[in-house]
Amino acid sequence: MKPTARGDSLGQGIAAGVDSVGAHATLRRELGQSITQLGSPTSTGAEGTILTVADGTARTLTGAQIVVESLVRRGVPIATGIPGHGCWAITDALLDRRDEIRTIQVMHEQSAVHLADGYFRATGTPILAFTSIGPGAMNTLVGMGTAYVDSTAVALLTGSPHTYMRGHGLFQEFERRHHADNPRVFEPVVKEWWQPSRVDDLPFVVHRAWNAMLSGRPGPVLLDIPMDIQAESAEVVLPEPERREARGRVRPATDDVERAAELLRSAERPVIVAGGGAILAEAWAQVTALAERLGAPVVTTWNGKGAIDEIHDLAGLTIGDTASTCGNTLAATADVIISVGNRFTDWSASSYRKGVTFSIPPSKLVQIDIDPREIGKNYPVDVALVGDARAALEDLLQALGSGGGPTIYRETAYFAEIDRLRRAWFEQVEIKSGSNAIPMTMARAVREVQAATRSDAIVVTGAGLPQGMVKQRWVTRHPRTHLTSGSFSTMGFTLPAAIGAQLAQPERQVVAVCGDGDFLQTMQELQAAVLSGTPVCVVVLDNAGWISIKGGQQSVFGRTAWTDFLTPDGSVYSPDFAAIARAFGIHAEQPEAPADVAPAVSRALASGGPSLVHVKVDRDLAVAGPDKTGWWDAPSPANHPEQHARWLAGVAEEQNR
Repeated sequence: MKPTARGDSLGQGIAAGVDSVGAHATLRRELGQSITQLGSPTSTGAEGTILTVADGTARTLTGAQIVVESLVRRGVPIATGIPGHGCWAITDALLDRRDEIRTIQVMHEQSAVHLADGYFRATGTPILAFTSIGPGAMNTLVGMGTAYVDSTAVALLTGSPHTYMRGHGLFQEFERRHHADNPRVFEPVVKEWWQPSRVDDLPFVVHRAWNAMLSGRPGPVLLDIPMDIQAESAEVVLPEPERREARGRVRPATDDVERAAELLRSAERPVIVAGGGAILAEAWAQVTALAERLGAPVVTTWNGKGAIDEIHDLAGLTIGDTASTCGNTLAATADVIISVGNRFTDWSASSYRKGVTFSIPPSKLVQIDIDPREIGKNYPVDVALVGDARAALEDLLQALGSGGGPTIYRETAYFAEIDRLRRAWFEQVEIKSGSNAIPMTMARAVREVQAATRSDAIVVTGAGLPQGMVKQRWVTRHPRTHLTSGSFSTMGFTLPAAIGAQLAQPERQVVAVCGDGDFLQTMQELQAAVLSGTPVCVVVLDNAGWISIKGGQQSVFGRTAWTDFLTPDGSVYSPDFAAIARAFGIHAEQPEAPADVAPAVSRALASGGPSLVHVKVDRDLAVAGPDKTGWWDAPSPANHPEQHARWLAGVAEEQNR
C-alpha cells in the first residue's frame, strides 16, 4: 500500500495499514528527525507546512521545501524547466516562494540547461534547472555535456522513483542493471551526482552539491530526488551557506611563481594565451595588467574572448583553426607562452601541428590552471602554476615588480611586429566583411549586426559557421559578452542560452546569432522568450543547409553529401523564419541588402520584446564561412588519394600523436 503523509506532532506520519517497507521508511525518518532536531521546539502546521522560526533552529519542511529554501538562502534568483509528475512537488514549493525565485518555463528540457548555462556565463551565478523523471531528464544530457566541457556551473534537479517502489520497473525507471539507475547515464557529464534516500539528508546534499559545483574547476551537478522524498517532511536545520561553502582563491606555490617570473624576465617574445578559465576566475584585469607589464600580446580561445578588450593594442586576437592570422603567428613564434585557464584543445591548438598555432618546444610554457589534470596534458610545461587564474596572475605580477607599460612596450621592435600583424589581419578581414555582394557574405552580416549593438552587448553562438564567424570577426570589448558552446559546439545552444543571458543581464542588449540548422533545433524557445518577456534578438543567418559540414566534406573527400536542404525536385529550401517569428507574436524582419541589416537589428532591439531578423547569406563555400587560418585534423580515407595525402602530411607534423 502506498504511504500517505498526514500531520501529527512530528509533522510526519503514515496511514494505517502501511506495508513493512513503508513502516521501515517511517522509522528511518523518525530516527533522522531525532538527530536533526536542534534549537527550541517549534510548532507545525498541517501537512508539514513551513514554520516561521528564526534561522539556526529546526523547522519542519517537505523535501521540496528544503530544496527551495536552500536556494533562497543562496540567493538563487531563477529556476527553469518543465513541470512534470516527477518534479511537481518542486514546482509546488517554488510557487510558495515565487517572490524570491522566478520560475521560467521552457519548451524542451535541453533548453532549460542551456538557459541556466547562459545565465552562469553572463554573471558567474548559477541557477537551477529542473525536469521530471525519464525522457525529461534524458533530454538534458546535451546541455549537461555542454556545461561540463566548458566548465560552467549548472545545478540540475530531476525526479526519481519513489524509494519504496525502486526496482519494480516504475514508470520511466531504468532498473535492469540497478534500481533507479537513471543518474548513471549522467556520470560522464557531471562533477558529481546525488540520489538521497531520506528527507533529512537533503540539507546536507544540497550544500554539498553547491560546493562541488562552484569550488575548484566549476561544473554541472545532478540532484536526482525521489518523488516521495520531495513530498514527505522532516524537521531539519538548514545550513548557513556562508559557513559551509568553499570561499577564497587557491594560490600557486610561491617558489613556482618566482620561477615563472624569472623565466618571463628573460623573455623576448612572450605571449599570453587566455582561455575560459581566465573568464571564470574574473581575471581579465590581471590578464591586461600582465600584458602591459611584459609588452606581451594576449591571444584568446573560443571561451577566452573578452579577457582583453580587442581594440587594445596588445590584443593578439584569436588562435586555432578558424582564428586570426596574427594570433596564430604570434603564438607560434613566442619564446615563452603564459597559458591562463586554457586546455589546449585541438581547435585552439590547430590539432598540435607544430608551428601552426604553437611551437612547444622550443617555446617555453608557463601553465596556469585550477585543475592539476590539465597541467602538461597536451604540451610539456616549464613552470606549472596550479591555482586560481586571478590569484596566480596577481602573485606573478607582484613577483615581477613594477615596470613596463605602454610608454615602454610601444617603443620595442616586438610591438612594431604585433602592430603590423594586427593591421595585416584587419586588411584580410575586410575582403569578406566589407563585401557588398547580394546574397551577402556571412562576414558582412556579422559586421552589420555588431554595428547595431552597444559595446557591452552580449552575443551568443552555438555550432556551425556563425560560431566561427563571430569568434573570428566580432570585436569583443568586455568580459562575459561572448558566449559560445565552445568545445562541445552544441547545436541548439544559441537561443535558450541567449534567453538565460538576457535574464541575467536585463539591461544589456543580447543577440543570438545562429545558423538556420542551429535555430531549427530549439526554435520552439521563441515561446519561452515570449512567456518570460525577455527582449532577446535572434539573428538567423540562413544558408539553407549544414554548410559548415559541407565545407569539411569538400576538404576531406573532395565532394559533398546530404548537407544541402533540398526538396525532392532539387530546389534549395528554407522556411520563412520571419513569418514563423510573427506567428509567435514577435517583431520580425527580413532585410535583403547588407546595408539594411543594421537598421533591421536596431529596430528589433528597440522593439521592447523578443525579436527575429532573418538574413539570407551566400552558400558558396569560397565565401560562406570564416577564413581558415590554422589546421584541424579531420581524417581523410585512402580512397580519396589527393585529400588523403594532404592529411597525412599535416598529421606528420603533429606533436601529440
